[in-house]
Amino acid sequence: MNKVMSRKPQTRPRHRPPTRHDTRRPGTPTRGRTATARPTDLFADRLLAVLSGQRPVHWMLRHTAGSAYDDLVRLAERTPLRTHGPRPTVHDLGWFVPRSGALEVFARIAAGTHLRALAFRLEQSEDLRWRCTAVELATPSPRRSAVS
Repeated sequence: MNKVMSRKPQTRPRHRPPTRHDTRRPGTPTRGRTATARPTDLFADRLLAVLSGQRPVHWMLRHTAGSAYDDLVRLAERTPLRTHGPRPTVHDLGWFVPRSGALEVFARIAAGTHLRALAFRLEQSEDLRWRCTAVELATPSPRRSAVS
């Protein structure tokens, strides 16, 4: 005896929204930028997350090379970009290409009411991954006392 089981087609639960057919994510910029992020943008965001205390320093371990990790540890000890208000953001970003496979990047970081300067160097390794090889953060100058 051959028994055939029949099953009703399952319907989608009513509490879920319909599936998106548009492959673009909401909020992605469409003018002047490609869908893939540049390494300069990614590393600026990663360094900002570490220096503001949002991520631990070891999160950058595989993204750094040479003494850059030691420099980052030294900088992150003080969490220099931590604010009590809104999170710090990358205000402006620029770069210079000294040679093929190397980028020297500067970023202006808006941290509360202050603008800070962040500089880092990226080098592309043999496996074509970008790694941070140097990082510096401008420290604020001490306030001058008013001379009477």
